[in-house]
Order: sequence, then C-alpha cells, then structure tokens
Amino acid sequence: MANRHPATVEAIDHIGRPRRLVIRLDRDSPIPTFEQVRAQIAVMVAVGLLQPGARLPTIRTLATAVGLAPNTVARCYRELEADGIVTAQGRRGTFVAQDPPHSEALDEQRRRLQNAADAFVFQMQQLGVRPESATDAVASAFRRAAAEPTP
Repeated sequence: MANRHPATVEAIDHIGRPRRLVIRLDRDSPIPTFEQVRAQIAVMVAVGLLQPGARLPTIRTLATAVGLAPNTVARCYRELEADGIVTAQGRRGTFVAQDPPHSEALDEQRRRLQNAADAFVFQMQQLGVRPESATDAVASAFRRAAAEPTP
C-alpha cells in the first residue's frame, strides 16, 4: 500500500521512560483518519504495549507527527476517553486508564505478576530474609533496570 505512511511519536511509559509509538495512516482508506489513530492506540493498550499510567503524546505532538489537524487528534482522544481506554488529566496530559476495557493482556500480566510475587516471597522466607530487606532489594533492582538503556 503506497499511501500507508508510518509516523513515529514518543509517549512516556507507566514508569516514566520514553517509548516510541508507530502510527500508520492509509490516506486512501474509507476509514476516517481519526478512527485509524484511535484503533491503533486502542490495540496498543489491549496488547499491553501501552500500559495503565502511560502518558500519550500531546495532541499537538501527535497531530504534527502523523500530519493531521489537532482537532482530529483531539477527537480521537475524546473517543478513547469515552471508551474508558484513556483519561484526560487537563494540563498533565492524557494517560492510559488504570483498568482499560478489553485488556486480556493486562489480566495475564497481573496473573503472572502475582505468581512471580508469590514465588519471590516463598524464596525470601526460605532464606530468612525480612520483608523490608526484600523490598529494598527489589527497589534496587528496579533502579538498576531503569538506568540501563532500552532497545
């Protein structure tokens, strides 16, 4: 499809790291451009690419990146908010909702997180580690991971 133009725009993930989002518009499609953008963002949320708390690009930034009018992107964000996928927080920005609908990937992630936490606690109990020491070790591990460059 020769008229399908990818655009890369930066969002901020749920822990504050920049993430690149790729949005593709097909100008020849009968699907309105705002709906193409809305659907792609909704899918990114549903599959866990955009997690709860992630901040979407500003309307102006996204509009510039994909070559749309700001009002078109604003409509897209309004519809995502009406669907419960994002929440607008005024000047703070637009964020992925804490419990977006149709997020099977997030349900699976929560299940895996709980299983990992249960296994971790069991191992810490076996080692005789106090909860405060285990919590400090986990926080330190997250700080080290955040300091590493992301692909």
